Amino acid sequence: MALRQISFDFENIPEEKTPEPVVVVPEVKKTIAKPAAKKEPELKKTKSTRGRKSLKEMTASVELVDIPEDEILFQKMYYSIGKVADMFKVNQSLIRFWENEFDVLKPKKNGKGDRLFRPEDIKNLQLIHHLIREKKYTMEGAKDFIKKNKKSDEKFAAIESLKRIKGFLNELKANL
Repeated sequence: MALRQISFDFENIPEEKTPEPVVVVPEVKKTIAKPAAKKEPELKKTKSTRGRKSLKEMTASVELVDIPEDEILFQKMYYSIGKVADMFKVNQSLIRFWENEFDVLKPKKNGKGDRLFRPEDIKNLQLIHHLIREKKYTMEGAKDFIKKNKKSDEKFAAIESLKRIKGFLNELKANL
């Protein structure tokens, strides 16, 4: 097959005229009054569930704490962070945060880095939870309270036993 050469001659091309721009003017429409339509009720915006809990929600969650009695608690040597978070009905991240903030919490870590809490650590967590969630202390206030009151564990244990006795007496009263 023979090759052909194609050539172009650009000198004799007629110039094209560029079209002038067209300006579009919007039309004004007349509106006819319509009868008033029924307004649909506006939906109330629900608050996001992310972020901090309200004080009412925090107070309600305090009653949900499910820590076993001392006899049952001290039967095991170690508790995982998941079990501890379930006892307090909080996220594991909060337990880790409290561990970093408070010096009294020193859980043992295994080779993988999993935190293993002793029953003493759980008792300290219970004190911290009580100060922050029930008594509404700030983090700094709770730290100062624990540092200044070395016998705060004993006071807290007495308060907890009195709460159990009160609950028992209220239950007994309701059954009469």
